[in-house]
Amino acid sequence: MGYVVYTSLELGVWGRFKAIRPNSVGILPRWKSERRVLSFFIFKWASCYDALLLMGGDMIVNILLRLTWHLLHVTIHLCYFAINIANALESHLISNGLLGRYKSLHISKLQYLAIVIESEDCRTSNVIELLQWLADLGVKHVCLYDKEGILKQSKDFILEKFNGATLFQENDVLLDQPLMTLEFASFSDGKEAVAKAANALFMKYLKSGSISSYQGEQIFTESQMGEALKTVVGGNGPEPDLLLVYGPARCHLGFPAWRIRYTEIQHMGPLKSMKYGSLIKAIYKFTMVQQNYGK
Repeated sequence: MGYVVYTSLELGVWGRFKAIRPNSVGILPRWKSERRVLSFFIFKWASCYDALLLMGGDMIVNILLRLTWHLLHVTIHLCYFAINIANALESHLISNGLLGRYKSLHISKLQYLAIVIESEDCRTSNVIELLQWLADLGVKHVCLYDKEGILKQSKDFILEKFNGATLFQENDVLLDQPLMTLEFASFSDGKEAVAKAANALFMKYLKSGSISSYQGEQIFTESQMGEALKTVVGGNGPEPDLLLVYGPARCHLGFPAWRIRYTEIQHMGPLKSMKYGSLIKAIYKFTMVQQNYGK
């Protein structure tokens, strides 16, 4: 059985002569025309070429997308770095009294201050230093909160180390006094307290038999819920004017929600990185805010 010889110029595939056996099983069908054989190899070569072009295009697109992502990532990092440098410089200038507008604070507008601290960052030394800064600024009523209740467990130690403070009582009135009052709160004063108050209120109406006569109407009002919360939760303090959050998360970390309806909230960053100038700036921004209350 004979062979038909084709050159690489005709096939466009290899750089040497190639012998193709027309009747070989599994290689080529029973083709009798040389033109059909040549067309077959040209078609295969064109398909491979198109596939290579397609793969090359996808690779270029992927490379461009990766470069764009890395460029955006670096840009954001540089922006945050520049913002941190600017904040640190501003805090340093405020601490040294070089910015005149921060020298006079209307501290009388800040009747009650709440400080929320991440439980993992609750170092008593930092807390005592922060309280000393607040005392120097003239803040008289402070609530210290952390989710796990670490500060509440350490309240005796904090009151002992920070001599210029007394423990806040439920019936205390927010008046100017020589000593700072401290309230300690934790997550147990939040959702669990609401559940207990709702259960107590429900049991009260269940015993009085008022449910059957008020079917289809509102049974619990906001004032009744507030009274139930004050009854169930011990040491329920007033609503803070300003809440400062020290921690990585930009949230109140479970601070009792019914006490922050009109509260200004500001994120201060980690407690270990606290700065005196940043504290002054946060209080200054609060004193410059005009709050509008709805009907």
